Amino acid sequence: MRFFIFIFLCWGYYANATTLHLATSSNPSRLNPILATDSSSAEITGFLFNGLVKYDKDSKEIIGDLAKKFYFKDNKTLIFELRKNVLWHDGKKFTAKDVFFTYKTLMSNKMVSPYSSDFRFVKSVKILNDYKIEVTYTKPYFKALETWMMGILPEHILKDEKNLMNSSFNTHPIGTGAYKLKSLEFSKNIELTAFDDYFEGRPKIDAISFHVISDAMTRFLILKSGQLDVGSVEPFVYERQLKKDFFEKFNIYEKISLSYTYLGFNLREKKFQDPKVREALSLAINRQELIDILFLKHAKVCTGPFLPGTIAFNPKVKAPSQNIQEAKRLLREAGYDEKHPFTFEIATSNASSIRPYAAEILQYQLKKAGVIVKLRVMEWQAFLNMVVFPHKFDTVLLGWGLSPTPDPYMFWHSKSDKPGGFNLVGYHNKQIDKMIEASQGTIDRVKLGVLWRKMFAMIVKDNPYLFLYIPNSITAVNKHIKHIQPALSGIWHNYIQWEKD
Repeated sequence: MRFFIFIFLCWGYYANATTLHLATSSNPSRLNPILATDSSSAEITGFLFNGLVKYDKDSKEIIGDLAKKFYFKDNKTLIFELRKNVLWHDGKKFTAKDVFFTYKTLMSNKMVSPYSSDFRFVKSVKILNDYKIEVTYTKPYFKALETWMMGILPEHILKDEKNLMNSSFNTHPIGTGAYKLKSLEFSKNIELTAFDDYFEGRPKIDAISFHVISDAMTRFLILKSGQLDVGSVEPFVYERQLKKDFFEKFNIYEKISLSYTYLGFNLREKKFQDPKVREALSLAINRQELIDILFLKHAKVCTGPFLPGTIAFNPKVKAPSQNIQEAKRLLREAGYDEKHPFTFEIATSNASSIRPYAAEILQYQLKKAGVIVKLRVMEWQAFLNMVVFPHKFDTVLLGWGLSPTPDPYMFWHSKSDKPGGFNLVGYHNKQIDKMIEASQGTIDRVKLGVLWRKMFAMIVKDNPYLFLYIPNSITAVNKHIKHIQPALSGIWHNYIQWEKD
């Protein structure tokens, strides 16, 4: 703790009125939008790159970003008219060549990116002129516009790159975003500076400084001291530890998050292939107790793979109530008893301050049903590279952040069970595959909702995950930061207009 205090006392250079101080829990893996799969990388690349389109502040309508105009010529042909006043951070002009290059890169067999699957129905991408692109799909696709929220890469820098997966570009990115990378010191600090020629106008805050602080309590203490401008606050801390002086310095913004936490079973392992075992484990846990202990009133029970408020959410599906006796009966039928207990490991990361405690509570709850649970808590990058992506786990305690328009293909289709794919648990269900494939070409929102809600119920019944909780996001913002406009999407939609006095 003294080490961190020393660092912050020595800020001198950084602590000026036009630097926004933020914290990230881990080092970013790659500052490249098509490879940014971890939360730290995704957060930072969001300041560095733009897509062709984006959601509005309420996450309801899709509006232009690098594209000034877009429209469907027919139900399989999409036209983008690009802005002509966009520059890359090195001063070169952004053109249609960059869009075409990004698409070709994503579809290359040298690229391992979970985002490539979003473009699987693209038949062709044609450059009509320097600022006009035509995208033709093999069939109508419900997510045709949203896929182009992907950050666009600079063709002039990367056209001769042999291996983008290991390119120096991933730590020295050049984007079109409101901020550009100034310095990256792993495990210390990532500094961004305002891009003077940003097409929407130069941000009013000159710099953003991300401080890599893995320990959640240290992050909070530094936030509380005023040396971070924006930070999350855990529910227990918010309810039990904050005093009047904190609220005099910070404004609080709370909303339900577009994310959920789950315990995922490695379905490639024989012991998790028995549906009775998975059902028993689901019945052995008490989700509401988990929330009451960890979140007090700042979360809700997660009942399935799509979030409340979307047309994919199925309100008829309820979370099972804890039933220890039925859990024991199912485990006995599966061949487990007191002499031969069911044993498994929960792996998670300390990048989240909540999940290690959630794992301990699950361990305690499952013990009541005679299940022996071992715990493994790891640093985030080690957890991803040694456990999650190589699929070397019994179970993982993880979370997904979802867009307002869910794409079941990424998480639940059999073909997403591949290196770099997001079907981490190896879920295979031929009926779900067919329904997902049918939904991809359904642009009628009513029919799409019916399909998704049916999938919701079927996936929950299969128990590939134990769906646990949907946390609220509680964000504290220093009152020196002005012009924040809370919206359904959160507070960040107008960050280029923020000022710091």
